[in-house]
Amino acid sequence: MYTLHIANKNYSSWSLRPWLLMRMLDIPFEEHQVPFPTGPSFELYRPFSPSGRVPCLTDGDWAVWDSLAIVEYLADRHPGVWPEDTVARAWARSASAEMHSSFSALRNDCPMNCAVRVEPKPMSDALKFDLFRLADLWNDGLKRFGGPFLAGQKFTAVDAFFAPVAFRAQSYGLTFDGAAKNYPALLLDLPPMREWYEAGIAEPWVEENHEAEVRAAGRIVRDLRAAV
Repeated sequence: MYTLHIANKNYSSWSLRPWLLMRMLDIPFEEHQVPFPTGPSFELYRPFSPSGRVPCLTDGDWAVWDSLAIVEYLADRHPGVWPEDTVARAWARSASAEMHSSFSALRNDCPMNCAVRVEPKPMSDALKFDLFRLADLWNDGLKRFGGPFLAGQKFTAVDAFFAPVAFRAQSYGLTFDGAAKNYPALLLDLPPMREWYEAGIAEPWVEENHEAEVRAAGRIVRDLRAAV
């Protein structure tokens, strides 16, 4: 059986992607959660992840690291990871690669923290552009392939790649124009997303560097964790 190595569900957007995909496609796996340390994580994660980072998928003696590589590894072994239609599959791969490599302002200005609600600081031009591009991209997929998911009627890897944006939209009150307006709510209502969210709120670990990133992003108006 696969083992998926992840970090805190409250913070780790990269861990969420393969976890959600595997849950949505009913691909069996064991979850191995190692919370983020304060400070360098390489030595902590190195015993199971060649890069010293998470997520990492182990399959017997073999390790696959980086969320995009994990998705492609699963796509070679399981149906439904990418859309069946050639055009939809190419679009989904392109959109996933863009999410993987871009949107740095969104990542920096709105770090993932499922448990908080934040009144953000005035948006930078870079963040405004990232949000414009997200809506542009989502609206394109929803129009081309008919929704409700980005590449058609079925949840695929491209939706998993944008799932952390849904948590960011919830935490920071981010909004999108057109059909994209309702897409974050669709993702948040998926049963595995609700499970991840509840687990993140219930986690006992608080890592100060991640908390400082959120405080720098704006004023925290609500924290749903039982203990902080």
